[in-house]
Amino acid sequence: MKQLNFIALAAVLCVATTLARAQQQVVIVTSFPKELTEAYKKAFEAKNPGIRVEILNKPTPAGVAYIREAPASNKPDVFWVSAPDAFEVLSAEKLLAKIESPAKEVPAKIGNYPINDPKGYYLGQALAGYGIMWNTRYTKAHRLPDPKEWADLTKPVYFSHVAMSSPSRSGTTHLTVETVLQGEGWDKGWRQMLMIAGNCAAITERSFGVPDGVNNGQYGIGLVIDFFGLAGMASKFPVQFVYPSVTAIVPANIGIVANAKNAENARKFVNYTMSPEGQELLFDPQISRLPVLPSVYKKAPPGFPNPFTGTIKPKVNFDSDLAESRYYVVSSIFDQTITFRHKELTQAAKAIDEAAAKLAGKHNAQAMKLLDDARDAAYSPVVTELKSKDKEFLALYRNTKRDAEKTKQTTALEEYWSNTARKNYLRAVELADQAASLAK
Repeated sequence: MKQLNFIALAAVLCVATTLARAQQQVVIVTSFPKELTEAYKKAFEAKNPGIRVEILNKPTPAGVAYIREAPASNKPDVFWVSAPDAFEVLSAEKLLAKIESPAKEVPAKIGNYPINDPKGYYLGQALAGYGIMWNTRYTKAHRLPDPKEWADLTKPVYFSHVAMSSPSRSGTTHLTVETVLQGEGWDKGWRQMLMIAGNCAAITERSFGVPDGVNNGQYGIGLVIDFFGLAGMASKFPVQFVYPSVTAIVPANIGIVANAKNAENARKFVNYTMSPEGQELLFDPQISRLPVLPSVYKKAPPGFPNPFTGTIKPKVNFDSDLAESRYYVVSSIFDQTITFRHKELTQAAKAIDEAAAKLAGKHNAQAMKLLDDARDAAYSPVVTELKSKDKEFLALYRNTKRDAEKTKQTTALEEYWSNTARKNYLRAVELADQAASLAK
C-alpha cells in the first residue's frame, strides 16, 4: 500500500512538474511584423522546450502605454521595438529592469551613437536606418524620377504618389520625422515634412501599411525603416530602397520590463536574440535587418548593407535625449497639423503647385510674392523652434500623469494648432489662387 501511495505521489508530482513547464511563458510587447516575430518564436521555442512565447503586437506608442498601464501583478516581460526614444521614455519612468549584454562582441557605438544603453536598461539587438522605397513599375508608369533625398519628395512631380505613417501610430515613423528634424533643424525640418505630407496620398494607420502599399503598387513611394525596403527587394517585389544622406543609423532595441512576471524566461529570450544564431535570423529575406554582431556579416546575402564597413553613410548623429524630451510634442504637432488636417494640407499643396506651374518662366514680382506667402502659410510650423526648447512647454507633455489643469492646457494647445493649421492651409489656397490669376 505504501509503495502504491509513493507511486501515486510520484505520478502527481510528475504531472505537476510537466504542467508547470508547459505553463512557462515569456510575454513580448513588440511592434515588429509577424514575419520577424514568428521566426524568433519558432526558433526560441525549439531551443527551449516548455517555454511558450506570447506575442502582443502593438504600435510603439501603444506598447509604451500598455507597459505603463499594466497592473504591477501582470506586467509583460520583454519590450522589443525599433525606437530608442521609446525606451528612453520607459527608462525615465523606471519601467525597465537593468540588463547585461551577453554579447561582448557588440561595438560600443555605431558612429557616435551607443548601441547599448549606457545606463544599462536596454540593448541594441539590431541596427536600423531610415529611407525611401519605391515601386519601380509604378514610377516608370507615372514617369517619376527615382528619389534619392528627402528633399526630392517635396517636388510637385511626386504629388499624390507618396505615403507615410504618423509618429503617434508608429515608432519607426517617429524616428524618421525626428531624424529629419535633427538633420535639417526644427524650422527647415518641419517645412520639409509638411511639404512631403502635402504630396502624400495617405497617412497610414500603421507603419507597415506604407511598404505593403508600395510593394503592391497602391503607392509609388514610401518613407520607411530600412528593413521594409530591404525585405521587399529580397522578396522580389519590384521595389528599390535608398538611404538619404540626411539619415541616421540607430539601434533597434530590446529590454526587460521592470517587475516582469517571467523575468528568467525574459533573460533567456533576450540572450537568444543576441546569440550568433539569433543574429543570423535577421538575414532571413522576409526580415532583412542589420545585426549588431559584426562577425555574422560573413554569412550575409550578397550586397547586404554592412553598417560597420562604411557602406551606409549617415550624416545625422541621432540625439536620443533630445528625441525623448519632445517625443509627445512632435507626435502631437504632426497629428494636429498633418494627420487630422491632411485633406486641407493636400489642397494647399495642389493649389501652390498649380500656381507655380502657371507662373513658370514669367516675371511677375507680385505673383511670385503671393506664391511665396502661400508657401509660408502652408509650410511653416505652428510651434517655433524657441518654443520647442521651452522646458515648461515640454514638461506639459513629458509628465504622463497629467492633472486636470495640464490636460486642459494641452487640449487647448492642440485645438489651437489644429485650427491654426486649417486657417493657414485655407489662406495658402487663397494666396496661390491669387498668384495664379496674375499669370499672363
